[in-house]
Amino acid sequence: DVQLVESGGGLVQPGGSLRLSCTASGFTFDDYAWSWVRQAPGKGLEWVSTIYSVGSTTHSYSESVKGRFTISIDNAKNTLYLQMNSLKPEDTAVYYCALDRPPYSVYALEYDYWGPGTQVTVSS
Repeated sequence: DVQLVESGGGLVQPGGSLRLSCTASGFTFDDYAWSWVRQAPGKGLEWVSTIYSVGSTTHSYSESVKGRFTISIDNAKNTLYLQMNSLKPEDTAVYYCALDRPPYSVYALEYDYWGPGTQVTVSS
């Protein structure tokens, strides 16, 4: 079975930075789409970012994090990263790592595998 484990969450002040990691195990192919999805207190799931390779590597971000967050992947380590800069209180959420195998899903809720999440709190 595919297993994902997030790490790197914690408490950070507004304007600060944090780097999340997601280590995956239990799969053999490199054509998965890797995503970050978050859930703020009292809110539903919000897609944050996805990285995938279809001929060339593609990065995509939600409008709320574009320019502040950077998604990357280390294939050799089966590890996904999310570098978060200029953090805002509204970034406070549980951040989930998710994998999607081909054919890729349009909606985050349809992603195939999910980690347990890591808490990010942005507060002074």
